[in-house]
Amino acid sequence: MEKDLIISARGDEGVQLALLEDKKLVELHKKQPGGQYAVGDIYFGKVKKIMQGLNAAFIDVGGDKEGFMHYLDLGPDYNSVDKYLRLAMNGDANAATLANFKIEPILEKVGNFGNVLKVGQPILVQVTKEPISTKGPKVSGDISIAGHYLVLCPFSNKISISQKIKGSEERNRLRRLVQSIRPQNFGIIVRTVAEGKSVAELDADLRQLVENWKEMTAKLKRVNSPCKVHAELDTTTALLRDVLTDEFNSITVDDPVVYDTVRRFVAITTPGHEDIVKLYKLETPIFEQFGVQRDIRRAFGKIVTIRSGVYLYVEHTEAMHVIDVNSGNHIKAGTGQEDTALQVNIESALEIARQMRLRDMGGIVIVDFVDMDKAENRKKLFDVMTEAMRPDKARHTILPLSKFGLMQITRQRVRPAVEVDVQEQCPMCGGTGHIKQSLVVVDEIESNLNYLTTSQNEHRYTIVTHPYIYAYLTKGGLFSRRMRWMWRHRVWLTLKQSEQNGLLEYKFYQSNGEEIQM
Repeated sequence: MEKDLIISARGDEGVQLALLEDKKLVELHKKQPGGQYAVGDIYFGKVKKIMQGLNAAFIDVGGDKEGFMHYLDLGPDYNSVDKYLRLAMNGDANAATLANFKIEPILEKVGNFGNVLKVGQPILVQVTKEPISTKGPKVSGDISIAGHYLVLCPFSNKISISQKIKGSEERNRLRRLVQSIRPQNFGIIVRTVAEGKSVAELDADLRQLVENWKEMTAKLKRVNSPCKVHAELDTTTALLRDVLTDEFNSITVDDPVVYDTVRRFVAITTPGHEDIVKLYKLETPIFEQFGVQRDIRRAFGKIVTIRSGVYLYVEHTEAMHVIDVNSGNHIKAGTGQEDTALQVNIESALEIARQMRLRDMGGIVIVDFVDMDKAENRKKLFDVMTEAMRPDKARHTILPLSKFGLMQITRQRVRPAVEVDVQEQCPMCGGTGHIKQSLVVVDEIESNLNYLTTSQNEHRYTIVTHPYIYAYLTKGGLFSRRMRWMWRHRVWLTLKQSEQNGLLEYKFYQSNGEEIQM
């Protein structure tokens, strides 16, 4: 599978990253300027309020919203973290290396927050979930620092290997290598991308993580709570750290500063591959040049159309995301209603898996598929969805179809879902309402034309559109969109314009002049 990363940093939207797999947009990451919290940031905070009924506390981390922490989020090594914090605040050298640090007994799983922490007490916490809606960030006392190949876990001597590394021989090799370079009192999690890497590459990553830990330790002596003491990597390098593999075909950046940052990061993490990073210099916006903007317009609306004529209704609520599958103008031949329903559902499942990654939907997702009677078809749909969700790095659980034809999915929610406004002001009403993007309507016209030419014997049609749409469809003469449709669908097509039509209104007529109701 080829992967391409397109990075836009020129505009006022902040840094935007589009991840393409086999030239298809699958992930969109947006980082607005001045973003306050990021998953992985470590704060030197202060206990603001203890909620005895919830057995939780609110932690002041110096921002607009206080962090929320449940007793279980303190982590098993909290006693060691608390002891380390006191040593670091006093400038004790043992806090930097943990070489002579004595690990404290683990925290009991059943306990009372008020017996462990007091209001006003300093505490070291890490952001595990960004603020969503009215909620503040969720924080944890279980501290770790992530690298490209490894994750450093202080106050532990445990080595864990990613479950996605299946081969027992490779797992044992990685365990031996990490054990030989692991500093005392530092646990290590080996990430999936470490598979096949040499001890030198792992050691370089580990040294950088330990250096980050020492820098954080030095800050604790100089600063007062609340404040940030360790910042997660910026959006660009954080995404590269998590997804960069040998499968990447190219990384294209439109900003020289970001280009230099990305190239240095690639040179350090995957030496010899820095030539895949390219600087984009054209005046045309990079997302327009690579077709990303068009994919965004198609994919982020309330209605998502699939090429076969199937379409999805996507609704976002505070409690959950709801997706309704509609067969629309589905034209694939089948042996009956059950077979058609299965085809529609399978195509929808593939698009839904992509939509969840693209919009970064988190929490509960309910999908209303087209009803199917046969148990084997419902099982086949469940298998297809499971396989389609396999590349998704977010933790997720999929339940089989219920008797009502609903599929329930839970997906890890660590940041707000990506939202893109795909509506534009209507020029016909002076901006008092919103309509769909005009490009989407052009695709809709072709979808209806495809349906008519496939299901009807008629091969001569007239389409009446607004002059703006008419000009778009006829521009280019022999190479216009109208001519391409005629060649593609083997139909004679007459286009007419009418100022009586709304901007996005169109009508189909048969050769005898009778209007076709779509």
